[in-house]
Amino acid sequence: MNFKTKLSRVAIAVAVTAGLSSAAMAQVTTSAMTGQIVGPQGSPAAGTQITIIHTPSGSTKTVTVNESGQFNAKGLRVGGPYTVMIDSDKFEDKTITDLYVDLGEELPINVALSAQGQDIERISVTGSQISSVYFGKSSPAANFDLSDLQKVPAINRNINDVIRVDPRLYVDEGGSDGIQCAGKNPRFNSLTVDGVRQNDLFGLNGNGYPTERQPFPFDSIQGVTVELAPFEVIYGGFTACNINAVTKSGTNEIHGSVFVDYTSDSMRGDSLQGEDVELGSFDEVRYGFEIGAPLIKDKLFIYAAYETFQGSNLFNRGPIGSGALNTVDVTQGELDEIVQIANDLYGFQTGTIPTSLDNEDDKILIKLDWNINDSHRAEFAYNYNDGNNFTQSDGDGNEFEFQEHLYERGTEMQSYAASFYSDWTDKFSTELRINYLDVDNRQISLAGDGTVGGNDFGEVQVELTGREGLDNVTVYLGSDDSRQANDLNYDQLSLIFRGFYYFDNGHTLTFGYERDDLDVFNLFVQHTETELRFDGIDNFRAGLPSRYEYNGIITGDVNDAGDLSDAAANWGYQINAAYVQDEFYLTDDLRVTAGLRYEWYTTSDAPDENPGFVQEYGFSNSTNLDGVGLIQPRLGLNYTLSDATEIRGGVGLFSGGNPNVWLSNNFSNTNTLQTGIRGRSFGYTDGSRSLFDDDINYLQVEDGAPVGPGYGVPQDMAEAARLGNGSNFELNYLDPDFDIPSEWKFALGMTHVTENDYVFEADIIYSIFQDSAIVLRGDLEETAERTDTANGDIATGYIVYDSPRSATFVLTNADPDPTALSISGSMSKSWDNGIQVTTGYNYNDAEDVQPMNSSVAFSNYQNRAFTNPNEQVVATSDWNIEHRFTVDFRYTHEFIAGYETSFSLFGVIQSGNVYSLVRDDRREVGGRVRDNQTFGFTPFLDNGNILPIGGQRNGETAPWWSKIDLAVYQDLPTFNVDHSANAFFVIDNFTNLLNDDWGVLEEASNTVFNNVDNRTFVNGDTSLWTMRVGVNYRF
Repeated sequence: MNFKTKLSRVAIAVAVTAGLSSAAMAQVTTSAMTGQIVGPQGSPAAGTQITIIHTPSGSTKTVTVNESGQFNAKGLRVGGPYTVMIDSDKFEDKTITDLYVDLGEELPINVALSAQGQDIERISVTGSQISSVYFGKSSPAANFDLSDLQKVPAINRNINDVIRVDPRLYVDEGGSDGIQCAGKNPRFNSLTVDGVRQNDLFGLNGNGYPTERQPFPFDSIQGVTVELAPFEVIYGGFTACNINAVTKSGTNEIHGSVFVDYTSDSMRGDSLQGEDVELGSFDEVRYGFEIGAPLIKDKLFIYAAYETFQGSNLFNRGPIGSGALNTVDVTQGELDEIVQIANDLYGFQTGTIPTSLDNEDDKILIKLDWNINDSHRAEFAYNYNDGNNFTQSDGDGNEFEFQEHLYERGTEMQSYAASFYSDWTDKFSTELRINYLDVDNRQISLAGDGTVGGNDFGEVQVELTGREGLDNVTVYLGSDDSRQANDLNYDQLSLIFRGFYYFDNGHTLTFGYERDDLDVFNLFVQHTETELRFDGIDNFRAGLPSRYEYNGIITGDVNDAGDLSDAAANWGYQINAAYVQDEFYLTDDLRVTAGLRYEWYTTSDAPDENPGFVQEYGFSNSTNLDGVGLIQPRLGLNYTLSDATEIRGGVGLFSGGNPNVWLSNNFSNTNTLQTGIRGRSFGYTDGSRSLFDDDINYLQVEDGAPVGPGYGVPQDMAEAARLGNGSNFELNYLDPDFDIPSEWKFALGMTHVTENDYVFEADIIYSIFQDSAIVLRGDLEETAERTDTANGDIATGYIVYDSPRSATFVLTNADPDPTALSISGSMSKSWDNGIQVTTGYNYNDAEDVQPMNSSVAFSNYQNRAFTNPNEQVVATSDWNIEHRFTVDFRYTHEFIAGYETSFSLFGVIQSGNVYSLVRDDRREVGGRVRDNQTFGFTPFLDNGNILPIGGQRNGETAPWWSKIDLAVYQDLPTFNVDHSANAFFVIDNFTNLLNDDWGVLEEASNTVFNNVDNRTFVNGDTSLWTMRVGVNYRF
């Protein structure tokens, strides 16, 4: 069978930057070359020897052309340059030089050899003449090489700054910087670096990393690939997209770089839409280095990179008249009064109004490459990251926090990866990887001593209501209720084995086995130091709370808090995967990839059984995922329509990406390890007792702390906890019939290259979600549809619920199957005058049943708009950005002879975020304003997310947003002709620098009351321009 040889203008199209797709494979760490070698008449040149030399390291791989004329060479280092020597006993030899391979790319090399004697001189063909990165793929993807990483306006030194060039990949710059792939939840992504999963496996972080920032040095990255719908069976662990990065390696020459950059409050905008804004003072500096070198020439190499960040977290909230970027409806006088009461009566120092706090981040990568021999190669990589941020826990527009209520978020991460690549014969090769990831997460209140559970003073909330002309506001002080006992550690050991067998008939068989072994320790107990809520400043002064909460472990001495780790969830599981795949050409122009992947869970860990639950529900709450599995078929197609046009498509089932914290909740919240005590059970919240009464005996007070409310626990509440006589939160359990959530992906795309080397791309991705994970109340039963008038509002159409059993949350599967549609197109072009342009557009229409945007079951249940809280209704996804246009423009010119000046511009125009218009269901009950009075306490809800009858979730869209980022690099003189240096500046939101009315991001909260006029707010932090300046020296 003959394969079409693509030696046409398709092959010689110039590879421009930041293309929207490539023949890249995610979850791999190497590249490959493949193709067909034929003789003058088109017959297979069987027996021809192909020698592939990686010029920088001298590593060599030799393969032999099979009976069909085909060869495959996998396990190649990413990058280049490579030299390919084609040695034939029958035909004239050829040498191909200057070849480069992207991460996961199978570079096609199809060559027709000449008869001996026809070409007397040695033939040398450059790489650009035989291949283009735009062809050979069967699925939509985005590939970014070293040039993209070094030139785009990456002000955050994060791969997010690079991949957002693709219009399908929206980075939430106004929030957590999470990557939303084609309108999907960022939690459903996967991130691998050198084969190690480095996405947020537990699911606490919105940025997708297990760490506070990108965990690896930016300069260490050789290439990045993002796959949205890959159809090879090696892909797993995600349903949104897989982000795969590979790091650099050492070579035979010593090479490296050093950099430093800087920004401060003087290099940031100080006005927005004509109004001056007050910013906290700050300085941020980053610096680092990388170096690669041979330890043994042609044999053993080392590469190391280090990067550090010393910066600040800014807090831009202030009281009325403060000039803060975000003003809260509270007066300075009210805050002063609260501070005085806390200090004089409770003995607690609240801290100041926060403006900025210093943070830091350190990351290290060390990599060894060993060319064992021409048939075997090994790699070892070590990655370390430790960084922190200081953050608000209650930062909504109607909330105000003193500094001591903030908390430190931090993570120490270490990963180890060992990889072995072996060619056992010309037909059989293998890859073996053993990876280990260890994550130690910390969330420490500033009101404590910096240790887990080391908070002396609990949380206090002072609710300010009924003030004429002002919205209701809650003022927070003390240690945040969710950080009083919070500790997370987990590790994962992974094994990956893959085999590749090349048959003489042109079929390539891929098979493998993978295993991820996850162990989790998760301590999360709220209110261990109590939570106190007061209706107004006067009640705070009088010690008359409206709500008093304490959680304690059931065992131990009542006089101290006990060993809080007894309440931790300590559990784990294993995910196994086995797969097989065949790749072959059905015709000369149609390549087929077909396979099956099977994944299954094994575990011996189960949540503690709660006897009361078993009695009420008739089954155990100790369900786990042991034995649950899913078969995932995959089919990918690539068709060469003409020398200038290629069509691709496929279908496949995918699973994975669901955060483990959703499972962990079922281990933590069994109501057998801890119990919650309410002050109302002891008369503390009805106004009959003051917290300062002499008859209250406070226990569990730390040494040296004042004895009293906030620092201690009333004896009657502490004793009730030890006896287990509490009013617990809802028990969490896993549906005994839970199925693995999955997603069918259907893709169709094309690539066309014109005679003038314009490259056009188009892709359609359609997804159907099956068995989506959702949270419901397990105890509720519908009793009727309300037909009366509730609290002055017509409530017809809302369900009346009854709770005949103990309140529970169940992690279960959605009945409806939501869908997602992504339609994208792009154009890329490079000119000889130094201009390169890539433009793109994407249309998204993504749906979900629940957004599942939290780590807590209660929040996942209520953090959406609904008509009835236990309903299952398909609606537009919270993550959907309907329209998005992007442009990547670059221009290089020598304004000074011998010194290039480079301009790089990223521009975006996009739709706003979606949100819902909900009823203002607040009512005064018992002297307090409460939300969601349509349902009362069945179920209990603490925010106003009720849609009007006939209302649509996420039926509204915030205003469009547009901005331009700019980077300028100027070459500088160096100490050596082989070195390079540049000075640079990067401006985020250059449009806002030009005019403070431009580049302004207006957003809306997920739910907005339908009776308010101002439904959106300005995200000041994202809207203000910021500039960094720096220098870089490469040697």
